[in-house]
Amino acid sequence: MDMDTLATLAIAVGLAMDAFSVAVATSVALPRLTGRQVFRFGFHFGLFQAGMPVLGWLSGQTVAGWVEAWDHWLAFGLLAFVGGKSIRDGLRSQGELLAADPTRGWSLVMLSVATSIDAFAVGLSLAWLRTNIWSTVLIIGGVTGGLTVMGMLLGRQLGARFGRRMSVFGGLVLVAIGVKILVEHLG
Repeated sequence: MDMDTLATLAIAVGLAMDAFSVAVATSVALPRLTGRQVFRFGFHFGLFQAGMPVLGWLSGQTVAGWVEAWDHWLAFGLLAFVGGKSIRDGLRSQGELLAADPTRGWSLVMLSVATSIDAFAVGLSLAWLRTNIWSTVLIIGGVTGGLTVMGMLLGRQLGARFGRRMSVFGGLVLVAIGVKILVEHLG
């Protein structure tokens, strides 16, 4: 394995860590985890994580300043919203069910976007470095998809062991990831 491949794998794992954490946090809130939910999460997170660098690469320097001005606020807002919902659901009584499946619809889209915004910036830098974008995004998407599936399965185990408290914990993790993104960009 050459240095470029190792560097790409390191970038892919780094980008996938937020998706992994969100997968763990989200799966603990689900009353039952199905193969379909795991596939949807892994597929969408991998797709968005691969697509955002392509958009960044295509955008080049033209929008870099504009995106950097607000990307951290968008990621924070999306993660805080979904995390707050998870905390609320975890604090509900046992008889109340989750209002919506976070592996479907707009919740899935919001989580996919929130965890892949940094990949847009990576795409911008890849354009400047004249990197082969297509092999790079295949690796990024594959690694993210795989780590997301692992995160979902790990979260399910934690949820089964610790119950609804993990939903509150998972929500706090989502909010903390959003705060971390915000602090890194503002500080």
